[in-house]
Amino acid sequence: MHIPELISDLALMLLVAGIMTLIFKRFQQPLVLGYIITGFMVGPYFTLVPAVTDVVSISTWSEIGIIILMFSLGLEFNLHKLASVGGTAIITAMTEVVSMLAIGFACGQLMGWSVMNSVFLGGMLSMSSTTIIIKAFEDLDLKGKKFTELVFGTLIIEDIAGIFMMVMLSTIAVSQGISGGELAGHLLKMIFYLALWLILGIYLLPTILKDVQKLMNDETLLIVSLGICFGMVFLANHLGFSSALGSFLAGSLLAGTIHAEKIEYINKPIKDLFGAVFFISVGMMVDPSLIVKYAGPIVVITIATIFGKAMMSTLGVLLSGQSLKTSILCGFSLAQIGEFSFIIAALGISLGVISDYIYSIVVSVSVITTFTTPFVIRAAEGSYLYLDKCLPKKVSKYLNRHTSENQSETEKDSDWVAFFKKYFTNLILYAVIILGIILAGTSLLEPFLAAHMPARLAALLATLVTLVLMAPFLKPCLFKKNEYFIPLWLKSATNHLPLIMLIVLRLGTLVFLIMLPFTIMLDFSELYILIVAIGLVFLIARSDWLIAPYLKIEARFLANFNERKLEERKGKNIGHSWLDERIHVSKFRCTDQIAVLDKTLADLPGTERSKLKIIKIIRGGKHINIPEGSEHIRANDIVFVAGNDKVLDSFAILTQVNLDKKADGCYATLREFIKNQEAYAEDDQLLCYAVTVEKDSDLAGVAIKDSKIKGEWGGFLLGLERDLYPILAPDINMYIQENDLVWILGTQRMAGQLAKDDLL
Repeated sequence: MHIPELISDLALMLLVAGIMTLIFKRFQQPLVLGYIITGFMVGPYFTLVPAVTDVVSISTWSEIGIIILMFSLGLEFNLHKLASVGGTAIITAMTEVVSMLAIGFACGQLMGWSVMNSVFLGGMLSMSSTTIIIKAFEDLDLKGKKFTELVFGTLIIEDIAGIFMMVMLSTIAVSQGISGGELAGHLLKMIFYLALWLILGIYLLPTILKDVQKLMNDETLLIVSLGICFGMVFLANHLGFSSALGSFLAGSLLAGTIHAEKIEYINKPIKDLFGAVFFISVGMMVDPSLIVKYAGPIVVITIATIFGKAMMSTLGVLLSGQSLKTSILCGFSLAQIGEFSFIIAALGISLGVISDYIYSIVVSVSVITTFTTPFVIRAAEGSYLYLDKCLPKKVSKYLNRHTSENQSETEKDSDWVAFFKKYFTNLILYAVIILGIILAGTSLLEPFLAAHMPARLAALLATLVTLVLMAPFLKPCLFKKNEYFIPLWLKSATNHLPLIMLIVLRLGTLVFLIMLPFTIMLDFSELYILIVAIGLVFLIARSDWLIAPYLKIEARFLANFNERKLEERKGKNIGHSWLDERIHVSKFRCTDQIAVLDKTLADLPGTERSKLKIIKIIRGGKHINIPEGSEHIRANDIVFVAGNDKVLDSFAILTQVNLDKKADGCYATLREFIKNQEAYAEDDQLLCYAVTVEKDSDLAGVAIKDSKIKGEWGGFLLGLERDLYPILAPDINMYIQENDLVWILGTQRMAGQLAKDDLL
C-alpha cells in the first residue's frame, strides 16, 4: 500500500523535531529555535537528511498553524486585559511600533531594497517576541517585578497593533502602493467589523455556550471552539480580511467566557502540533547561501533591532511618565523579534510582494536576538546607573520632576481621562451597534424584500424595520451627564465649551445615525429627512418606552462580558457582592442660607434616574424614612443621602452643602450607617435586606417602578445582582428577573411586609 507523501513528510519532520526539542529542552533554550533548525534540516538546503517532498501540503498545514497560533493568542487576550494595561503600555507600544516601522523602512531603503520589502521589514522589526521575553524573565527570575507587568501590557497592545498592521500591509500589497484614502477606508472598515463582531460575540456566545453547557464535554467543546475559529476565518476572508484576524477575533471572543481556560487546555496539543509545523516550515525556507550572501544586511538589521527597539521602547515608557530606571528596564526587555515577525513575513511571501531572501534574514536576526535578549536585560541596570551619572543635572532634575515610579497608578486619576473614557466608550459602542443594524437593513433586508414586493414598498418597510431594531439603542445614545461631568463643569469655566461641544457631538451623531437608513433606502429630500431625524431625537429624549428593552439587553451583555471574572469569584467562594459596602451614606444640616431650602426632593440635583437616594430626613426629632419625591426640604432638617462616592461628591458641589465624612476623609458605608443607629428608636431605624427573587415571587418580571418595593413596602431598591454581576442604582424601568438578588432598604414595617410575602 502506497503511503501519501504528506504522511512520510510528517513522520520525517516530527521525528527530527522530537530529537531537536529534547536537545533544546536539555540546554534550556526556546523550542521555537529547535523547530526552525528542524525545518532547515528537512528542507531543500540540507543534504544529510532526506528532504520534505510534498511542499504544497506542508504549506497548507503551515497556514493552519498560523490560524491556530493566532486563535491561541486570542484566547490569552480579553478586553479586561486591554482595559487594565493603562496609558504606559499604549504609549510605549505605539512609540515602539511607529518608530521601528520607520527604522525598518529606512534600513531597507539604505540597503537598496524595494519599497514593499522595506515596508514589510519595518513591520517585522516592530513586533517583539512574547515567547522569548517570558523565557528570559523566567530564567532571570524577574517575573512579578513591577516593570515586567508594564512589559506584558505593552506586548498586549503590540499584538493588537500587529493585527491592524497585517490588514494595512495586505491592503498596501494588493494595491502595490500606499494610497492614504484607500488605506484609511479599509482600516475604518476593519475597526467597524471588529467592534461589531466583538459586541455581537460577547452578547451571543456566552449565552449560547451557557445554554448548552450540560451537553459539553472535552470533545464537543474542542469541536465547537475550532468550528467558531474556522468559521470566523471564513467570514473574515469573505469580507476581505486576513485569516489571522478572524482566528484572533474568535479566540478573543471565547477568552471572556467561563470555558476559556478549558478551551485553551484542550486546544494546546493542536496548537503545539500545528505551531511546530509552521515554525518548521519557516526553517525550511532558510537558505545558508543567502545568509552568507546577506551577512551584511543581517548584521545591520540585528544592530537596528537591538539598539532601535531598546532606545525607542525606553523613550515610549519615559514619555508615558515612568521613571528613567523603569523605562530602561522595560525598553531593554523588548529588544528582539520573534514569532509574529515570521507571520508577517509569511503574509508577504503568500501575497508574492516580498523577496524570498527576507525570510532567511528575519529568521537569522530572530535567532541572534533570542540569544542576546538575556544579556541585554542584564545590561539594563548598569546602563541606567551609567546614564544617570552622565546626564546633565538639569536633564536629570527635569526627568525626576516630570516622571514617577507610581505613574501607573496616578495616570488614571484625572477627571477628564475618566470622563472621556466613559463618554467615548458609550458613544462608540452604541454607534457600532446601530451601524451594524443599518448595514443589515440596507444590504440584506431591503434586497430580500425587493425580490418579493415592489421596490418602493420594500425600501419603506426595510427602513421602518431598521428603525424599530435601532430603537432600543437610540435612547442610551443620547448624552447623559455622568458623574464626572458636574465636577468638570464647576472646576473651571474653560471646561464649559468643550463639554457643550461634546453634548452637540453626541446629538449630532444620533441625528446622523437616524438619517442614514432614510438617505440610503429612500429618495426623500435631505431637508425633510433632517427634520424627521430631529423630531425623532426630541421624541426619544422625552419618552421612556425604549428604556426597558435596552436595559434587558445591557444587563445580559454586562453579565456575559464579566462572565469569566464572576466565575472566578465563584471558584474562590467569594459569592455575592456586598452592595451595602459599596454604597455610601452621608448627611447635611439645612440652614437658612442653603441653596436647596424649600426645594422638593425630586428637584434636587443628582437625583435624576435615582442615582442619588434621599433615604431619611430628621425634622424636629421626627424621622421621615424613605421620603417621597414631593417632600420639601425645611430649615434645620438633617438630610441623609446615599450613593457612590462620585455621586455624593457631585451632589455636594452642585448644592454647595457640606456632607459629613469620617475621620479618614471617606464617606461611611451603608453597612456602617445601619450599624450606628443605636441612638434612634427601633421604629425609626433603617434596615437593608438582600432578597432572592423566586420564580413565583411578586417581583419576578416586574419593572422596578411598578413593583411593591416603594408603593406598598415603603422601601428603596438600592441595587441588584444578576448572575453575580452587581448593578448599583438600576434604572427604574429595568425589569426584575427570576434569581436576581435585590438589595432593599426600608423600615421595620417593610421587614414585616417582606415576611408576609414569604420573601424573608
